[in-house]
Amino acid sequence: MDQGKIQLEQPKSSKIIYRGRVVTLRLDEVELPHGEVVTREIIEHRGAVAIVPLLDEATVVMVRQFRLAANEYLLEVPAGTLERGEEPVVCAHRELNEEIGYRAGEMVPLFQQYLAPGYSSEVLHVFLARDLTKTQQATDPDESIEVVFTPVSEIKEMIMRGEIKDAKSIAGLLMALNVLGL
Repeated sequence: MDQGKIQLEQPKSSKIIYRGRVVTLRLDEVELPHGEVVTREIIEHRGAVAIVPLLDEATVVMVRQFRLAANEYLLEVPAGTLERGEEPVVCAHRELNEEIGYRAGEMVPLFQQYLAPGYSSEVLHVFLARDLTKTQQATDPDESIEVVFTPVSEIKEMIMRGEIKDAKSIAGLLMALNVLGL
């Protein structure tokens, strides 16, 4: 297919199935370019941020927390959901302070990505945080987060061994290492 001439699916109907605090699930009927009508399950999400916080040239500050959907503890970069109307950089500063108890002197945008565009509208904004100053960790009441100081030199091997398996963390860490020339 010619990338300059995208054939869009034509919406026929849309029905909200569930509206929660973080996501909304809707069922859309769409007509495909060749005329067939199919159902799409779409998760609406207002977006999120992920931050790769460099404490110094040798240390990334990460978090370990239990994730019920994965049914295990995961080692991740700090992250969080955008509030309605909130700018991603503002959210990144807020989440950094809440989750690890640091403020960034410099917040560098790295990239944006769709997490699962086949069924979700969520866009993740990923930042590199530098020039960190210690503050007070202020996690949300429903969070239990352990701060983990991780050697930069071990990141790639930790990913390869499956110790870091969260997609946003892998993408953010590898991009940060690339930007830093490591």
